[in-house]
Amino acid sequence: TSGRIEVFGLDPRRSSREIRRRVGYLPGDLRLYEHLTAGEHLRYVSGLRALPGLGDGGAIARRLDLELDRPVRSLSKGNRQKVGVLLALFPRPELVVLDEPTSGLDPFVQQVVYALLRERVADGGTVFFSSHELGEVETVCDRVAIIHRGELKVEGRVSDLVKKYQTNLEKLFMTVVGDH
Repeated sequence: TSGRIEVFGLDPRRSSREIRRRVGYLPGDLRLYEHLTAGEHLRYVSGLRALPGLGDGGAIARRLDLELDRPVRSLSKGNRQKVGVLLALFPRPELVVLDEPTSGLDPFVQQVVYALLRERVADGGTVFFSSHELGEVETVCDRVAIIHRGELKVEGRVSDLVKKYQTNLEKLFMTVVGDH
């Protein structure tokens, strides 16, 4: 009900264009243009961001085993998700916000996504990763925050939380969610 927010030290109301240029985003309910191919989406987003080219787009698509020349309407859920991952990561944003990024992906491709995220962090980026798969959170994240009914319940390094609760995060999560 009160307060303020800054992203990169900027006010989102005054500097939304600058912030969006520096953020990659994958929503939980990805919507794509059905008539465009993955490659056309890639070129479209590159143009919107005024990028000089496709950057890492081709390399990421190859790693995800994503065909760039098929219309989105002909892609499976998993391949649509690959398009979303590609669009979020190819511009090498400073901040990547992903909601359930591995939903619909086979285990091999999930591992590729995890590797891509680790590489983004190693290159100086920050990744916000939302998942209901707590085993995945333990695998991917250095720090975790559990929010229940809009309230921050637990936050800290994954290893510290596991030590503190002497359990895995899934049991911790179940305790927090069950706590009314």
